[in-house]
Amino acid sequence: MKKNKLWQRIAALAVLGTAFALGGNGLTAEAAAQQAAGTNAAKSVTQQKEAEPLHLTQEWDKTFPESKEVNHRKVTFHNRYGIELAADLYEPKNAKKGSLAAIAVSGPFGAVKEQSSGLYAQELAKRGFLAIAFDPSFTGESGGVNGVRNVASPDINTEDFCAAVDFLSTESDVNPERIGILGICGWGGMALNAAAIDTRIKATVTSTMYDMSRVIANGYFDYEKDAATIAKERMANRKALNAQRTEDYRTGTYQRMRRSSSRITTPITRRSEATIRVP
Repeated sequence: MKKNKLWQRIAALAVLGTAFALGGNGLTAEAAAQQAAGTNAAKSVTQQKEAEPLHLTQEWDKTFPESKEVNHRKVTFHNRYGIELAADLYEPKNAKKGSLAAIAVSGPFGAVKEQSSGLYAQELAKRGFLAIAFDPSFTGESGGVNGVRNVASPDINTEDFCAAVDFLSTESDVNPERIGILGICGWGGMALNAAAIDTRIKATVTSTMYDMSRVIANGYFDYEKDAATIAKERMANRKALNAQRTEDYRTGTYQRMRRSSSRITTPITRRSEATIRVP
């Protein structure tokens, strides 16, 4: 314990000495240390943003026509993993400040905001809501970490929805007591996760046609199988996935997985090319 305190004092004196050498003779050791820590943190954030800047397309690039009934603009916000997210914001024209109910939309699994989530958001704006359609972490125009793309993480993607609520809660046009979220297909589960932990979310909608977790675990049509068969298939699938992790680490590349008509099968191509696809 005494050694730890000694080293802390030595470190403080070293920082103080540096501060005096740089002309900062008005700084205490503690203040100098805090300033140094803040500078390092700022550098880290700057370096991360410089390493993976967002490239936002400003012209209309959606798979659906642009509505003249709403205003549209690109926005960005960050989650608590430090990942910058890109979104399209749609709002009714001539909206009163602080009056609008707002909705964050994302999904389906592996999709981008230029597709169905954007269409949902635009239609909601036509009906009086302020809505954002966002690309989840590692997807579309949103950022990631160390160049990783097209990866799904229940933890991070749940946080993406909460981060969208952070953004909406601070928008001047939005009533923060009237915020909801909408998860499409595979992102319905992420929306429910977020709603379970975030009391700021007042309404949650999932547009989901089947239980994705059950299908991945048991395969399609599991009601036609007995418990022993399901258990055997699940163990075989887990072993295959774990073996692939070893291979990925060995080769330094990452494979995406292919889902057959009954369950996930072997990897077929690089993760950077696409996410899970149903043939």
